[in-house]
Amino acid sequence: MKSELESVAWPPDPIKTARLVLREPEARDRTAIIELLASPEAGTYIGGPQSRDDLERTIPEVPRRRTGLFVVDLDGAMLGMVTLYQRDPNHPDQVRPELASVELGYLFLPSSWGHGYAAESCAATLTWFTTARPGEPVVLTTQSANLASMRFATKLGFTEAARYEAWGAEQWLGLWTPPNN
Repeated sequence: MKSELESVAWPPDPIKTARLVLREPEARDRTAIIELLASPEAGTYIGGPQSRDDLERTIPEVPRRRTGLFVVDLDGAMLGMVTLYQRDPNHPDQVRPELASVELGYLFLPSSWGHGYAAESCAATLTWFTTARPGEPVVLTTQSANLASMRFATKLGFTEAARYEAWGAEQWLGLWTPPNN
């Protein structure tokens, strides 16, 4: 049985914003993906960096494609990724599964921070999702210690729905409800 997220038409045409293209991963993204996942700065609030050697061994030449995964591209170079995940209401770590069935995530190379790329690409992803799944809310989680991420989520229109303990730290859960058309 398909999940709700898997029921959307995938892959969509690339999403174009004023500066960026959101598209599926390609072979040319592999090096940037490894750099991103091995970055101590990018990994600060998600369990730390992954081993570069392990990533070199495990990431295929053409990175994995899946419904809801967008590479954020600026002039042909990957800056980061934006993802929509299908939440599992039966997972023991799931908090407030009744709020939404889909979660937004993002991860960007530190060299791209501070330029508005995350805001531009996450907003475009939410707009695309509103078309693909009209009226469906989305959640976003981050460690409450990650004040920049909580401010960013609020800027995108997420409102605090819960705080909870998980993975050894307090977590923040935000809810985004699509605008009424």
